[in-house]
Amino acid sequence: MESSNAASGGSTRREATRQKLYEAAVTLIAEQGFSATTVDEIAERAGVAKGTVYYNFASKSVLFEELLRHGVELLTASLREAAEKTARDGGSKVDALDAMIRAGLVFIDRYPSFTQLYVAELWRTNRAWQSTLMVVRQQAVAVVEGVLREGVDNGEFSEEIDVQLTAAALVGMVLVAALDWKSFQPERSLDDVHSALSRLLQGRVSGRN
Repeated sequence: MESSNAASGGSTRREATRQKLYEAAVTLIAEQGFSATTVDEIAERAGVAKGTVYYNFASKSVLFEELLRHGVELLTASLREAAEKTARDGGSKVDALDAMIRAGLVFIDRYPSFTQLYVAELWRTNRAWQSTLMVVRQQAVAVVEGVLREGVDNGEFSEEIDVQLTAAALVGMVLVAALDWKSFQPERSLDDVHSALSRLLQGRVSGRN
């Protein structure tokens, strides 16, 4: 029992250290770019020895790849929890999509630097971690696809919608709108931004409903 607790404690400490390194790396890379950021700077910002970085990650590239994976997995979990909570509460699939939009905005509000890096990396094709990024991106989009398919199956959504493209468009809408919010309209509240995107989702932009 003691050895189990010790192992658990060691794992918890390592995760805490990795979290510090993620936060240091995302902040520095957002400020000055990947190439200009050094391992020494990441270690100093995280408050650890340089060797600690290499103990946890084989290289700066591996650290950044794992950072992207970690961040998108957090976003995916947030989207999934929003959809599952809506289902537990008896909400519709539109309600689930709306809840997922809000969850995405909450995530981006909490991690704006990560989101900026993630969107920038989606457009690059010469990175070692591109394949990993595509895999974790699809995990996030797949959560939205699942809700859309369920809505098609139960008749709430039209069978004519392109589920795959619509899911990608919804995720993209949240990412781009949130970055615009953070960069150019920071005076807006999260509720304000969510309300605007909610109207788009529910087809109430024309004012006819």
